[in-house]
Amino acid sequence: MKLTTNTQVSVDGVMQGNGGRHENLDGGFERGGWARPMFDDEAMTFVNQAYQRADAFLFGRRTYELFAGYWGVMDSGNSPIAAALNTRPKYVASTTLTDPQWADTTVLSGDLAAAVGELRAQPGGELQVHGSGNLVRWLLANQLVDEITLLVCPVVVGQGTRLFPDSGPDTALDLVDSRAYPKGITIQTYRPSGRPEYAT
Repeated sequence: MKLTTNTQVSVDGVMQGNGGRHENLDGGFERGGWARPMFDDEAMTFVNQAYQRADAFLFGRRTYELFAGYWGVMDSGNSPIAAALNTRPKYVASTTLTDPQWADTTVLSGDLAAAVGELRAQPGGELQVHGSGNLVRWLLANQLVDEITLLVCPVVVGQGTRLFPDSGPDTALDLVDSRAYPKGITIQTYRPSGRPEYAT
């Protein structure tokens, strides 16, 4: 399976609290819910289709618990996202989660690189990661990501956790796809392609 990350980010790279006002208040974050008002029907169609492409999902613990408490209790007939999440295998990277309540969940608590490598070696389409900032940063640092999709919202949030750390690995990216939607969301899909070239 191809490992793909799907992340809603602001123009200044913030990913924290994109969905709800009180979704993630870590670090005194007060500006949650900044992405939702910008999703028009066309952008939501893209998101729904992305979830439908998934053969399985990989989460960090926090995003897993957030999704389980929202999508996991929703009737699958009410949303294509709920239908995908509630009917396909889910994997969660965690050393603390011991008894996941969401059906068809496997906890990856040992050698994460080996476990993800085994999942990527399986036949199928996409192993998708949604949100899960700490996990995405770790996957990128360990060169385990095949494609990065950024849903860039036209807003500068000005505080909060960013997708890419202030100091981290450098990675060149090849642009695979780019599109824009009426309310200003742009979607870029990239494929990591080694180290960047620097001017001499």
